[in-house]
Amino acid sequence: MTSHRITPLTESGLLSALTVILALAAVYLPVIGMAAALVWALPVVVLVVRHGLRWGTMAVLVSGVIMALLIEPMLSLRMVLSFGPTGLMLGYAFRHRWSGAKAFGMTLIASVAGKLLTFGLLFLITSVNPLNLQMDVMRESFDQTFAVYEQMGMNEQAIEESRGQIDQALTYLNLLLPFIVGVMGLLDAAVAYIVGSRVLRRLGEAVPEMPPFAEWRLPQFFLYLLGFALVGIYWGGSREIQPLYQAAFNLNMVAMGAGIIQGLSLMSYAMDRFRVGKLMRVCLYAFVLLGGVLVQILAFTGLFDMLFDYRRRFGQKKR
Repeated sequence: MTSHRITPLTESGLLSALTVILALAAVYLPVIGMAAALVWALPVVVLVVRHGLRWGTMAVLVSGVIMALLIEPMLSLRMVLSFGPTGLMLGYAFRHRWSGAKAFGMTLIASVAGKLLTFGLLFLITSVNPLNLQMDVMRESFDQTFAVYEQMGMNEQAIEESRGQIDQALTYLNLLLPFIVGVMGLLDAAVAYIVGSRVLRRLGEAVPEMPPFAEWRLPQFFLYLLGFALVGIYWGGSREIQPLYQAAFNLNMVAMGAGIIQGLSLMSYAMDRFRVGKLMRVCLYAFVLLGGVLVQILAFTGLFDMLFDYRRRFGQKKR
């Protein structure tokens, strides 16, 4: 019986071509392009798992060169640096059978590092902070919108109130730019892990699974991080130390975000315990996440759960 096993070189070429196609879709297709950018690293993940890190690295470099020729060198550099480390690290983790938590954690670190490296190199090349440039574009867009409203004869007082609210929101957004970069890395890593693991299972590869969401337990570090962040916000705000205030503000958001994840995991455990149906689960999640005060209560509950482990206490009562 004749075997038609695909060689690493052939599969590397095919998957490199797929990354170029995804990059073209990300650039030229307005809606589908966002999804194409998020899954850009998947061919790299598959290649590393099946043939090793060396082949994955060569595929990233080759696809980067082709994208530079077909699209634009700077855009190619951004794609490779932003998403390449995610695919390489996740593929390496899957290939070496790391646990699900370790694989996702290291992929998240690689993803955030790739984003930071991208912004750093762009700043060195262009001498322009890409994050501040994006904020300037948003301000100009809102200014143009308000100018149109003024020409239409709308109430000037209402326009000024809206302008003040927008300026305040953009000020907070500017403070949270480092946190936003982290969220971008988290989204990239999550999509790569979820979709990549499903694709690899379809291809017959063994992939480690994450523990059930109801059993997630984040380290107590985030609770202590919140305490340090609150102290930093107080000191930075009262003494007008802007770098300290911004750093503490972002760390506070990281801690609260971890608390929300832990709180949702605790909710999942409670709903498993009381056998809540799927539709009701979705409604409860939406009700809590869309309520401002409820989200804060959920975050603090999750943070204290890291210390007190309410699930263990519930289990003891059940017995």
